[in-house]
Order: sequence, then C-alpha cells, then structure tokens
Amino acid sequence: MKKLLIVDDAKLMRNILKKILLEDQGYIIFEAENGEEAVQIYKTNQPDLVTMDLIMGQKNGLEAAIDILAFDRHAKIIMVTSLGQEKLIQDCIKAGVKDFIVKPFTRERVQNAVSRILDSD
Repeated sequence: MKKLLIVDDAKLMRNILKKILLEDQGYIIFEAENGEEAVQIYKTNQPDLVTMDLIMGQKNGLEAAIDILAFDRHAKIIMVTSLGQEKLIQDCIKAGVKDFIVKPFTRERVQNAVSRILDSD
C-alpha cells in the first residue's frame, strides 16, 4: 500500500485531499500542518508521494520541498496552492517538484496527478 503525506496549514484542505485520496485508492495517509513538520514526517515515514501547500508558517512549501529533496533526491512532491504565480511554479519545478496543482482543484486533477506520478517509478 502506498504512503502519502498531505501538508497544508489548513485542516479543512488536508481533510479534502485526504477524502479524495482515500476514496481513490485507500492510501496510508500522514498529515503535517507546516513545512518543518513535513520534513520530519518525511524522514521518519518516507512516503511515496507528498502533496505540499506552498504558503505556510514556520517553513514554506518550497523550503520544505528543498529539504526533503536534499534528504531523498527521488522524493515525489506535488505543490498544491492557491497561488498561480509563474515565478513560484518555476522555482518549484527547478527544485525538483513533480507537479503543481492550483486551488480550487477538481477531484480528477488531484487523482490524475497522484496516479501519474506514483506510476512513474
């Protein structure tokens, strides 16, 4: 069974993503509410994929993604954010993020991105 880490400072958004992903495949889900927590949970549990909010306190999503990728260069990270700024998207892709989903998103967009990236092994 695949393990996923959902990182978002908003519990409501974590719950929405969890519902979509559990409904889809029944993944094992870990949650973090900030980038600092995300890095620690990643190092402990080494999930197969991370969905990461970009704007959070303590450590933002890009900083956390860089730390996770420094620990595991094969980490699969999808940024999920309400910001659609081209510069941020480019910075995330340069850092090694696999995809970028802009809120509000559809169930299908999330499921397709997760399936595609998990299947790219």
